[in-house]
Amino acid sequence: MTQDDLLALLTRVQRNEVSAMDALNKIRLPPVEDITCARVDHHRSIRCGFPEVIFCQGKRPEDITRIARTILKRADHLLATRADERAFRAVKKAHPKARYHDLARCVTVDKKRPLAVAGRVLVLCAGTADIPVAEEARVTAQALGHEVDMVYDAGVAGIHRLLANTQKIHEADCIVCVAGMEGALPSVVGGLADSPVIAVPTSVGYGASFGGLAPLLTMLNSCSAGVAVVNIDNGFGAGYLAALITRKRHGGQG
Repeated sequence: MTQDDLLALLTRVQRNEVSAMDALNKIRLPPVEDITCARVDHHRSIRCGFPEVIFCQGKRPEDITRIARTILKRADHLLATRADERAFRAVKKAHPKARYHDLARCVTVDKKRPLAVAGRVLVLCAGTADIPVAEEARVTAQALGHEVDMVYDAGVAGIHRLLANTQKIHEADCIVCVAGMEGALPSVVGGLADSPVIAVPTSVGYGASFGGLAPLLTMLNSCSAGVAVVNIDNGFGAGYLAALITRKRHGGQG
C-alpha cells in the first residue's frame, strides 16, 4: 500500500464507502515481506514518502528481479541504484516501464505518472569526470518528484563559470555540490547560497586525493555555514537528502 493508497482509503472511510474494520484489515497487511534473498519493507513509502530503493551492486540479476517485482506489487514507483545493463534487464523483467539512466547508473519505474512535488533542487558538478555521481543525485531527486537544474563543469579552477550561475544558486531550495580533486566547490557555493548545501566528494583526482578522502576532509572542514557532507561518490544519498529538505521547505508530505 502506497501513501496515496492509504490517503484514498481513509477518504473512503470518511465517506462511509468502506467500514473502519475493513480499512484496518487492509492496513494490517504485513509491512515486511520475506522473499528469502531480501525482506522487502512495504511501509517505507508510508513512513518516508518513497518506496524502498534497490542497491544493485553485488546482487544477482534474478534477485534484483524478485525484489523489484515484490516492491512494485504495492508501489507505483521504483528506484534502483548502481545498476549496470544486467541490472537494468533484471528490473525490466519485473516491469516493462523500467528506464535506464546510464550515466547515473540508475533504473527508474513509474507505473503511473512520475511523482511531482513542489520545490527545485540544483546539482552543481565541478568537473566532467564528476558527472556520473552528479547524475545519480539528479535522477534520485527527480524520482522523488522534484524539478532539478543541472550545471556541469563549474569547478573553482574557472570561478567565472560558477558565478555565471549565481541566479540559479539563489533560486534553489537545496543545492548538491559534487566535486573531486581538493573538493573546494561546496565551500564557495556555501558562501553564496541562502539554502542548504549538500557536498558530495568524489573519488576523482590524482594520487594525493586518496580516492576521494582529500575532498571529503576538505568538505568536512568547510568554513562556510550551511554545508553538510555525504560519503564519497554517494550521489544517491545527496539527491535523497536534497529531496527531503526541499519537500519540507514547501510543507509537502510526499
